[in-house]
Amino acid sequence: MAIDYKSKVTMDPSGFVVLADYVPGIVQEIRYYSTFNFIGERIDGYEEPCALLTKEAARALKAVSGEMNVYGYRLKVFDAYRPASAVRHFMLWGIEDLDLRMKPYFYPELEKQSLFNEGYIASRTSHSRGSAIDLTLLDMKTGKELDMGSPFDLFSEISHPDYQGVTKEQYENRMLLQDVMVRNGFLPIDCEWWHFSLADEPYPDTYFEFPVSSAYLKR
Repeated sequence: MAIDYKSKVTMDPSGFVVLADYVPGIVQEIRYYSTFNFIGERIDGYEEPCALLTKEAARALKAVSGEMNVYGYRLKVFDAYRPASAVRHFMLWGIEDLDLRMKPYFYPELEKQSLFNEGYIASRTSHSRGSAIDLTLLDMKTGKELDMGSPFDLFSEISHPDYQGVTKEQYENRMLLQDVMVRNGFLPIDCEWWHFSLADEPYPDTYFEFPVSSAYLKR
């Protein structure tokens, strides 16, 4: 589970922005700043519950938000830029066999090691390159999340975007999110309906280490 970031790690945040500055009204529930995540504690590198993204990804997401607003929905973000230190936290947690406190909530059907073997948790992630985002949709009339058939970070087959065991409405909600994200330049992955990465990302070979902090961007 070793992570080799030796030649392509930087603390330079100059290409990043605070997402809320680009997408007014975006809802944020940054799970890795809280204790309600698959580890059960705040994750290293999350110093503030705010979403940061590269400028290019933020511009693309602004277009997504505008289109979704027309349909009556708002974007809700669970995670965006993720420091390399957070990924190391994930890897070290994976080594600790006895820490299963959040298993009933986030991986009830899987053994802990399977989360890494099956690709739910990666030693290198597009989140650390700054152009990936985890999100869902809120109904502007009710203020509630659309029913996607599974919650964020439920590591299970049911969370695969094309899983056929969800209802017609749940599947259509997933496809609405996916279609609009893809139309605006993002790519989905096959095991998480909530995860998208900018197709033309500006830093495809660079992993960033600076903390999730709006204050750090203003230094």
